[in-house]
Amino acid sequence: MFKKIYNELAHHAPFTFVGAVSGIVLIFLFRKMPAGLALQAFYVLHPFHVVLSALVTASMYEMHKCSKDRRHCNIWVLLFIGYTGSIGIATLSDSVIPYMGEVLLGMPHSHPHIGFIEKWWLVNPLAILGIAIAYFRPATKFPHAGHVFVSTWASLFHVLAAIGEAVAWWMYLAIFIFLFLAVWLPCCISDIVFPLLFIKNKNLASNK
Repeated sequence: MFKKIYNELAHHAPFTFVGAVSGIVLIFLFRKMPAGLALQAFYVLHPFHVVLSALVTASMYEMHKCSKDRRHCNIWVLLFIGYTGSIGIATLSDSVIPYMGEVLLGMPHSHPHIGFIEKWWLVNPLAILGIAIAYFRPATKFPHAGHVFVSTWASLFHVLAAIGEAVAWWMYLAIFIFLFLAVWLPCCISDIVFPLLFIKNKNLASNK
């Protein structure tokens, strides 16, 4: 289990690096975007991230735990894993870690923006939608790739909503580091590590 988790984290680090670079490019393109508009962009990307995260997290469990027996998983277990893995980790990735960076860098408009509370009527149903898709059509490859980029951009616009007008050159490096950390560990934990914790080693071995 730990070897598989380590291999997955190492495998996804370069891809996450590319995602973080794309975030820095977007900072240059949208650095003068008004805070209100940046927050609106965040609340487009964050719910989309939640859908993809729920889809991949639930699919990972479904494919390793149940699909090999040509049966569906217990829907209540799948809901728990998909919802907890997507809402919890997406909130950490898109909101909590960027907010910590904003506070440490002294950004003037820092705010956590917890999506499943502030926009509960949007974010929570979309998590359920992602789990429902995984229940009937589990998939991990393309959704995880999209998940990484969407998570990076959601974190980025969270930062842009807080950044203010003046940005020192060294802040771009700091933002890059926070973008990388905000996506690499949480997204891999959500998509790969978290669902695999509920699967016995013999199930993993049978799916190699």
